[in-house]
Amino acid sequence: MSGIEAAIRIEIKEQETEVVSWRRYLHQHPELSFQEKETAFFIERKLQEFGFNVQTGIGGYGLVAELKGDQAGPTIAFRADFDALPIHDEKEVSYRSQKAGVMHACGHDGHTAALLGFAKVLIKYKDQIKGNILFIFQPAEEIPPGGAKAMLEQGILKDVDYVFAAHLGSDLPTGKLSIGSGYKMAAVDKFTITIKGSGGHGARPQDTNDPIVIGSDLVNSLQKVVSRRVDPLKAAVVTIGLFQAGHSFNVIPDQAKLEGTVRSFDANVRKLVEQQIRTIVNGIAEAYQAEIIIDYLNGYPALYNDPELTAQITAIFNQQFRDQVIDFEPMMGAEDFSYFLQEKPGTYFRVGSQKDTATAYPHHHPMFDFDEQALTQIQEAFLEIARAYVFKA
Repeated sequence: MSGIEAAIRIEIKEQETEVVSWRRYLHQHPELSFQEKETAFFIERKLQEFGFNVQTGIGGYGLVAELKGDQAGPTIAFRADFDALPIHDEKEVSYRSQKAGVMHACGHDGHTAALLGFAKVLIKYKDQIKGNILFIFQPAEEIPPGGAKAMLEQGILKDVDYVFAAHLGSDLPTGKLSIGSGYKMAAVDKFTITIKGSGGHGARPQDTNDPIVIGSDLVNSLQKVVSRRVDPLKAAVVTIGLFQAGHSFNVIPDQAKLEGTVRSFDANVRKLVEQQIRTIVNGIAEAYQAEIIIDYLNGYPALYNDPELTAQITAIFNQQFRDQVIDFEPMMGAEDFSYFLQEKPGTYFRVGSQKDTATAYPHHHPMFDFDEQALTQIQEAFLEIARAYVFKA
């Protein structure tokens, strides 16, 4: 470990309390996707306090701060997301969300606080950097079309060589780093199916075209798409998460609505599943002589970690963190950092944040929390990446 790296590590440790205070402030003041005005202002103020010139309003409420070294070299980028979720915070903690029905239930407050802390330390070592570092703060990760795509359309990665992101993981013990190459998170699609039948009295079904029966057939048929149309060696999921119809026990309604999600890794499988869903919808509509409308949204693509670059980062992590590094098992969750990785080589890794039962709740749970010591590990992992690519030898 070089003297500069050791000094930066000390500073990261010394500011732990401050970084935690930022995280707790953000946790108390969450904002939903596409509504993160005050969060963006908080980030902007902090970056300006550190000495950065900040670009704001990128793809919505996105922000970018650049640290330019005094010598030519590669440009690397680190990204943190900062939107919250429409979930009521049920934790009994001092930093509980102050906004009813909205909370940071996925760790985005931690990602932002950690990247702010990393930026604060690194700007002091500008003269030790050979190249450039971009600190990207992205809104609206939770809801397609997401914030990543909009930011990228404004060219934020134009001059970037490599891009990186970390995500807290409540399923991993604190101290563990999970990394791996190839497809690691799934593509996510959403569909809404509206069934227009004809309603009537529950005692006279022969006079109706029951949308509940039609919808039930659709649910059962859609469950066969993966089991009978997708190669068993390739992963896919079709889930119906909403089925709405009717208001009374003895009335057959005239309309029903289904909503569901499709998850996949392979692009061809993704297309196949959509095609099969549309075919089934059309077939059942014809069979029941009903009008069925499908609205199909292609969301985030699958997240693909560049193999060569990820192998390099894994070797760096193994050298520094040794037996704390574990393999990143593919997940059916989705992440719009996948858009960044389509544009530039990079890697997305997970940082363990489970210390006890209070920090073991799954993401998107109303009791979600994480071990705040993980914020230091995110910064230390980012430091190892920066050291490898842009620190002077």
